[in-house]
Amino acid sequence: MLMADLWTIYGWPLVVIVAQSVLVLMPLLIIVAYIIYLDRKIWGAVQQRRGPNVVGAFGLLQSFADMLKFFFKEVVIPAGSDRPVYLMAPLVSAVLALSAWAVIPFDSGWVVSNINVGVLYILAISSLEVYGVIMGGWASNSKYAFLGALRSAAQMVSYEVSIGFVIVCVLLCAGSLNLTDIVNAQAGPYGFLNWYWLPLFPIFIIFFISALAETNRPPFDLAEAESELVAGFMVEYSSGPYMLFMLGEYLAISLMCALTTILFLGGWLPPWDIAPLNWVPGIVWFFLKFLLVFFMFSMVKAIVPRYRYDQLMRLGWKVFLPLSLLMVVIVASVLHFGNLAP
Repeated sequence: MLMADLWTIYGWPLVVIVAQSVLVLMPLLIIVAYIIYLDRKIWGAVQQRRGPNVVGAFGLLQSFADMLKFFFKEVVIPAGSDRPVYLMAPLVSAVLALSAWAVIPFDSGWVVSNINVGVLYILAISSLEVYGVIMGGWASNSKYAFLGALRSAAQMVSYEVSIGFVIVCVLLCAGSLNLTDIVNAQAGPYGFLNWYWLPLFPIFIIFFISALAETNRPPFDLAEAESELVAGFMVEYSSGPYMLFMLGEYLAISLMCALTTILFLGGWLPPWDIAPLNWVPGIVWFFLKFLLVFFMFSMVKAIVPRYRYDQLMRLGWKVFLPLSLLMVVIVASVLHFGNLAP
């Protein structure tokens, strides 16, 4: 095989994939920095205080100042820890959290990999993220860290089950595992009334609450709550490794906001397919819906009191699991007997 053929078959596609990945990841990391800033501002506003307001105008550079602080601080590794696994755990969490964004479509055609099993890919990546948590808790050689890792792993696995059944309901309605096809299936003459948040409203609520629990957001942050286990599986981490864990956590939160936008809120579709709304680029609508969902995440953090751990697990296994299973049966029955299946 000639070098030109090798370049055409392997070299150029690799260059394109790397370029697309960089174009997605660099803005994504900047957005995560401002998502953290927005989270702190919303929480501050609810508590009638200013929030970050020192570094940069209105505190807009606070997240970048925190990043520099973490970057230059000394990495303290516990003496009895499993050093290779200890250092690998935050890297695994951050890399897996970034990898999930490869199949997220921001607009029609704006996706790194438009695979036909995008939903399965995201579920697989989400399942693997639990390994970073377990590795961090185990390698720290601390009872509190290990207990926090077990709590967090049990919580993530429990709510992944209900999230999976919720997504099955959406897949039954859309008739595809491709995220772009799921968004296109929500297009219709009635605008935002065609989006799945309305016909699947109970499923939408279950998905939203399960997403909070899946990402350890309040009121389900029992693995990291100060009154419970200090910082949970991250309690022995500092500086750069701790920053990677927090980056992975906020990337997971952002992914759930993006998934909610795609599965239930029409992705990049305008509320009504009329001028001047359809003149606005699709990525703008996607980002506005993304911010709306994140605002809902932040308000829950600010106003809902924390659950006990037994309440958290009972909600997942005894309430959401039967409800999501029942909704799968109801949705499948309505689609089948109403001749509405795609």
